Amino acid sequence: MKLTKAQYDEIAQFLGHVQPTRQSLRKLKEKFPSQSQSTLLSIFSQEYQKQIKRTHAKHHTAEAVESYYQRYLNGVMKNATAPVLLELANEMDFAPSLMARIVLERFLQEQEQAIPSKTLINSMLRDPSQIPDGVLANQIYQCTVNDCCYGPLVDCIKHAIGHEHEVLLREMLLEKNLSFIAVEGHIIHWIESKASFGDESSHQAYLQDQFWSYWNRFGPGLVIYWYGFIEELDCHRERGILLKDCFPTDIVTLRHSMAQR
Repeated sequence: MKLTKAQYDEIAQFLGHVQPTRQSLRKLKEKFPSQSQSTLLSIFSQEYQKQIKRTHAKHHTAEAVESYYQRYLNGVMKNATAPVLLELANEMDFAPSLMARIVLERFLQEQEQAIPSKTLINSMLRDPSQIPDGVLANQIYQCTVNDCCYGPLVDCIKHAIGHEHEVLLREMLLEKNLSFIAVEGHIIHWIESKASFGDESSHQAYLQDQFWSYWNRFGPGLVIYWYGFIEELDCHRERGILLKDCFPTDIVTLRHSMAQR
């Protein structure tokens, strides 16, 4: 689904005034009923990640970490079954999984008297049963399952969706026995699959890190943003990079051109 820059900005502006919860997702769908749910979910996730990046540093100062840890300890001391960590994350407008990581790292540091490795932390976040404290393990689990945009569960879902679309694209190409094609008058030598919405920041990053490199090595190509993109970003066609929101149906092959003759 393609959106104009104005349509995208309206959605982004709405998201700037709601918390990243499933309830907010429902409000988003009600506000923009003409947009597909998958497109709105992708935009929702990307906008929240931008917000987290802007505020990430303030949550990782020594003072903030110690404050969060002490508030967690005091909270579970009063009621160990309450969602203390999740409520703390919501209060601080921070991703629950990232708040869980901060508190877990601080807990392990106190237990081991050393800075824990990222490998150990990631392993415990994926499987909280490894955490040597049942209360904290339960708190970490609550954060993971209630986080819409971050954490091991979300990472697993995103990886599966991305792989699914890559397989779908590969099957389409194999079925049609295509090596290169022409789309809307442009020769295509490569296709990149993105199971996300193409907004300005992500598209510019992809152009710099991937797409122009592909263009230099292989020539003109096609990027499929399966969940849509901002129309105005499709501005490099003459230079050799096309954007689409689905696999093109109006393709032309060499065999098709010869048959027409």
